[in-house]
Amino acid sequence: MQTSKVGFVIGSVVGAMMATAASTLTASQASTEPQAINLPGRSATAPFSDAVLVGKTLYLAGRLGLDQETGRPPSTAEQEARNVLESIQQVLSEADMTMDNLVQVQVFCSDVSLYGVFNGVYTSYFHDMPPARAFIGSGELLFGARFEVMGTAVKN
Repeated sequence: MQTSKVGFVIGSVVGAMMATAASTLTASQASTEPQAINLPGRSATAPFSDAVLVGKTLYLAGRLGLDQETGRPPSTAEQEARNVLESIQQVLSEADMTMDNLVQVQVFCSDVSLYGVFNGVYTSYFHDMPPARAFIGSGELLFGARFEVMGTAVKN
């Protein structure tokens, strides 16, 4: 009888552990379901999300720094850099993140001679450690933009 009681206790403990593991796994899986993050007023016809949140990681789609009123690039590269970074900041805010949550950024630039102009604006957006970054000479960008920026952010 003692052996069967031990077996029952062990079986009960193992069963409880398996149930706990299963509920933890289910909760873990639920937190990794992709969630679209979009800015308010975004066009429903665009074939992509502004960002996708998976667990604690946010994948940001490429953003342009076009003038909100005209839909064209502003007259200066500096203002366009500011616009694109403000746009990134807005998307991050929708996911309850800040620029300091960015861990990786890719900058596509139609003219690499604008590297210094972009950096002059870019550095003012980070308080601590700037994210890893690539600055890529891309050639022509959509709508005549000079810069397109995409990145990855992680919630702390």
